[in-house]
Amino acid sequence: MSNQLEDFQANRERMNKRIAAINHLGIKRFINLDSSAYEDGALPGRVKELLGLVASMVLRCNDCIDYHILQCIQAGWTDDELYEAFNVSLVIGGSITIPHVRHAVDTLDLVRKKENAT
Repeated sequence: MSNQLEDFQANRERMNKRIAAINHLGIKRFINLDSSAYEDGALPGRVKELLGLVASMVLRCNDCIDYHILQCIQAGWTDDELYEAFNVSLVIGGSITIPHVRHAVDTLDLVRKKENAT
């Protein structure tokens, strides 16, 4: 039985392949720009992922939240550090971000549960 995170990952992979098959120069350029924005520079890439998570929560994009939580975990952020980022998102975004904080906590719990099962 799949969960929301597995569904998200499968759909993201499927649609990324589909979008790549379109072979549109503008779309390719934007995707490259998006990917390169998170590379190490004056700020380490792991910090940029955390910034991306906060921005995604404030902008209320659950797909983006899921993506950045996965990237943040891969970059080594702890749950307590992620909770701090969730708090910053809540303070900046206000009460309208509470459902997205719930979503983020659920996603984090799903990832940690999957890690503990392996």
